[in-house]
Amino acid sequence: MPAFHFRVAVAADWVFVGVTLYVLRVKLIDAQEAFFVARRTRKDSPHTTAAYRRDFAGVSAQVAAVLEVEVEDIDLVAVSAQPLRAAFGSFADTHAKSSVARAWSTWNQFFQFCVADGLCPGNPMGAIGRPRAAPLSPKPLRGESTPEQLLSAIASGARRSRVEWPERDLLVLALGLVAGLRASEMRALTRSAMVGRPGERRLFVHGKGNRERSIPIEVPLERVIESYVASCDERFSARFTAESPLLLGSDGAAIGRGALDYLVKSCFRWAGMHDRVPAGANLHALRHTFATRLAEDGANAVEIMTLLGHASLNTSQNYIEATGTHRRAAAASNRTYRVLADLSDPDGAL
Repeated sequence: MPAFHFRVAVAADWVFVGVTLYVLRVKLIDAQEAFFVARRTRKDSPHTTAAYRRDFAGVSAQVAAVLEVEVEDIDLVAVSAQPLRAAFGSFADTHAKSSVARAWSTWNQFFQFCVADGLCPGNPMGAIGRPRAAPLSPKPLRGESTPEQLLSAIASGARRSRVEWPERDLLVLALGLVAGLRASEMRALTRSAMVGRPGERRLFVHGKGNRERSIPIEVPLERVIESYVASCDERFSARFTAESPLLLGSDGAAIGRGALDYLVKSCFRWAGMHDRVPAGANLHALRHTFATRLAEDGANAVEIMTLLGHASLNTSQNYIEATGTHRRAAAASNRTYRVLADLSDPDGAL
């Protein structure tokens, strides 16, 4: 059998494997960087790339422990089924099933790239057990009036913190409850995200998988955003532009992922509603409440799909985009807008 010859853009040495078969000795970390270079044309979002890197780092650390070497010294050829199986076993001991399944997918894609690029002779992930994902089920806030009570409590200044900022707290909750935004989508909002004429405004959202969508918003949310922006201008001397982050931390910089998560948890706790949040949901419970209330109030599956920014509701259903008029009617039907209208009234507290 003739030797395999190929060229790659990573540092490598030839190593003898069988009778006449040669492969490249490539460092695992170099192959992973080559993987990211190859994905640049896919235009992954920063959040996707960060998730891939976390999956690589977590499992690579376990592989290094199994092989008793440093991560930077791991040869790709040494990452065979046996050390990978042990590494994923240790990884699974400290991570949720969904995290293990995601890491499995990341490493499977990585080895598919390595095989296609001639960096290794085969993909060992077929020998690694993959957890079966549990059926996805909505996790809205418990209690019929919980969203209204939560908004009222936070608008009245119920959340005691080192830096009290009820305008921001109310906006974060409203973006989840009446716009259905993910945490990453909230953090990606800029000051120019709200466009259109008064009464017909929309939020332009940079969503998951680099998909963009626009969400019709009603006057109550417009007022909450305007009140929050005015509070920013009063608190900070920095000059904000149209592309400045909308949601800020107490230091005037873009709010961090952990800070946003802590803010929402604090709101639940200070409002006395932490026991109404499904386990593991937190901010996502706001988004699930948005979706379930739309469904309960008459929005159809296509409207909900579009407002949430999902490619589809299930793998067998074709994606059909509803008209802008229908999406606006669906968004406006969310009954949480009624209490938000009172809280954001110009003659009210905010």
